Amino acid sequence: MNMFLHELKAYRKSTVIWTCSLTTLVILFLSMYPAIAKDAADFKKILDNYPAAVIKALGFSLENFFSLLGFYSATLTYVLLCGSIQAMNLGTSIISKEVRNKTADFLLTKPVSRSQIMTAKLLAALTSLVITNVIYIVAACLMALAVQSEPLNYKIFFMLSITVFLVQLMFMSLGVIVSVMVPKIKSVLPISMGTVFSFFIISMLSSSIEDTTSRFITPFKYFDLMYIIKNATYEAPYLIVELLFIVTTITLSYIIYSKKDIHAV
Repeated sequence: MNMFLHELKAYRKSTVIWTCSLTTLVILFLSMYPAIAKDAADFKKILDNYPAAVIKALGFSLENFFSLLGFYSATLTYVLLCGSIQAMNLGTSIISKEVRNKTADFLLTKPVSRSQIMTAKLLAALTSLVITNVIYIVAACLMALAVQSEPLNYKIFFMLSITVFLVQLMFMSLGVIVSVMVPKIKSVLPISMGTVFSFFIISMLSSSIEDTTSRFITPFKYFDLMYIIKNATYEAPYLIVELLFIVTTITLSYIIYSKKDIHAV
């Protein structure tokens, strides 16, 4: 418990920063909706001038863009991007920060097993993400309530919003296995941003060329927001693959960390 609280305290500053960033984004985007909905015809003319591939790459669906759910789903793409960087940062720093700060050998002298260390760190990172998402979803719902011009399906709105957390889980687990496999990570941010942006670009390219086979490659494509709006459900195959990915990476992380040589300072 002490280790968990210590880790949670260490993540306090980054949690506040990322929570403020995500809530600011959703407030900013949704505050624009009344103006866009009012001048929908003019905006549609502007968007019609863009190539269809560009519109799809940006995550826009002209069929639903001028409804609140459609507009929210289009802007959610960029909230997902920021949230994924937060999750990748947390996952990558779980073990690597001990090596980087030269505290790994001190930590391992404590009367706790490596699995207990990993569990405490994972729970702290997960708690940080939960706090961020609870505040984000509350802010998004309040903002949607303020700008809605017609009855809103809050079930679908919540399902869209929770995809941020679901995608974050994948990036956090990916960051964790990177953290235990790479001997020494000098800086977490370049690795996190490089990885996240690479997957984001792949998702944009796959959207523009309508390549469905590449959806399993990038976490950004596991949740088709238009599909969620139309069917009020997630696509089961992608949920199953996500669960398998998370369980596999976390399990491998425990195994690798338990056998890893930790060099003394």
